[in-house]
Amino acid sequence: MMSGNSNYHEQLERELAAFEGKEDAALLNYGYQGMVSIIDVLCNRHDVIVYDAESHACIIDGLRLHPGHRYVYKHNDMADFEKQLQRATTLIEKQDAGGILVITEGVFGMAGDQGRLKEICDFKDRYEFRLLVDDAHGFGTLGKTGAGAGEEQGVQDKIDLYFSTFAKSMASIGAFVAGEKNIIDYIRYNIRSQIFAKSLPMPVVIGNLKRLELLRTQPQMKEKLWENAIKLQRGLTQRGFDIGKTDSVVTPVYMKGGVEEATAMVMDLRENYKIFCSIVVYPVIPKGNIIYRLIPTAVHTDDDIELTLQAFSETKKKLDAGIYKADHIPDMAEVTGKRFEYMLDKPKNK
Repeated sequence: MMSGNSNYHEQLERELAAFEGKEDAALLNYGYQGMVSIIDVLCNRHDVIVYDAESHACIIDGLRLHPGHRYVYKHNDMADFEKQLQRATTLIEKQDAGGILVITEGVFGMAGDQGRLKEICDFKDRYEFRLLVDDAHGFGTLGKTGAGAGEEQGVQDKIDLYFSTFAKSMASIGAFVAGEKNIIDYIRYNIRSQIFAKSLPMPVVIGNLKRLELLRTQPQMKEKLWENAIKLQRGLTQRGFDIGKTDSVVTPVYMKGGVEEATAMVMDLRENYKIFCSIVVYPVIPKGNIIYRLIPTAVHTDDDIELTLQAFSETKKKLDAGIYKADHIPDMAEVTGKRFEYMLDKPKNK
């Protein structure tokens, strides 16, 4: 609002709105900050928020700013969702003010499973609420045109506010929210993180226009992405790995072990097998559990996938043998190569 907005920014907003089948869209400087700020600008103390228990940290932080009531439902549990929706409806009727905002994700980034958007939208026949969907991992990867999880599940028109970031499928920076023009205008003129900050830098905007063009005009990239994801996920399953219930390109691999073992294993994968993956350990998940998150891309080759499968098979054997435990670091160095040798010279409390 203060400075930096241009015709190119507004062009990107128009094209994003059209891509998502919405009336309007507003650019946001960052995905995390954007979601926090959207919740802050939309809801006052009379409003009630109902949200999925596995919502991303940016949603949780936005909820912390909310001065009103909020009810959480068990992850993708529609019976519990309706229970919380009933509680919210009762409260709204009692105070005779406010509205209900339901927040969920198109694809949950940790487990890779899609939010149950179709089932949630079916409740609109019985309850009055608006739906905000964070589709960071679905945008560009799901749906016939790549418009995301709403398109994939046939309910894009029933999503009141569609949010996504450019940091996933477009490998860029920034985010956007799309919906009815009057709602987007309200957000545009009231969202503090955009009003009191500069707009997205011009090179980023131009780059995102090009990336969006590629999503629209080169569907073969999405097809190749899914081809690679299916090969990877099928290969992991055939080798006995637990990948949970993912129905997206996000590929979690569930294992057992401590924080030190997870750290050593992911370092082995990176330094000696040239494979990058992120790890999730305690306190995000219960002690003794590890999640390795793999996300294939359209440019990975069959050789890349085979190398990944082989690397996970080999490192899993080391994990099961206890080689990654802290008291086996000397053995680990011998097995995994010289890149671990520097660890042996550091004091244990480092």
